[in-house]
Amino acid sequence: MDDRALQVELKRHWDASDAGDFKVEHEIYREDAVLDYPQSGERIRGRQNIQESRFVQPNKKRFTVRRIVGSGNLWVTEFVLTYDGKPSYVVSIMEFQEGLVGHETQYFTDGFDPAPSRAHLVERLNGTTPS
Repeated sequence: MDDRALQVELKRHWDASDAGDFKVEHEIYREDAVLDYPQSGERIRGRQNIQESRFVQPNKKRFTVRRIVGSGNLWVTEFVLTYDGKPSYVVSIMEFQEGLVGHETQYFTDGFDPAPSRAHLVERLNGTTPS
């Protein structure tokens, strides 16, 4: 699969994630895919388990993709994941094997205000929300 086709599939994946379409959202994963959440120390093995872990998550979720970059088998998506109205800033690193995601790692962080020591040096990015 070429880069353009993978980018189309990633957009389809994130659009389905935002719409709550669990079937389409998980078509991008291999049956034996692995999903890592380093901040909580969790690893989920298998597309079915990844899908179920997201299905049973009780919060209302919205996904706002900021950018997708990559080529070949390595793609990174930066997005805002809003749980019940509270934004988290997320980076998803997807490694493709034979056109499907074999391994994904997601990193999460909450927003925060600029440090007072550098407040005079910064400008606020569009769409950011302080904690």
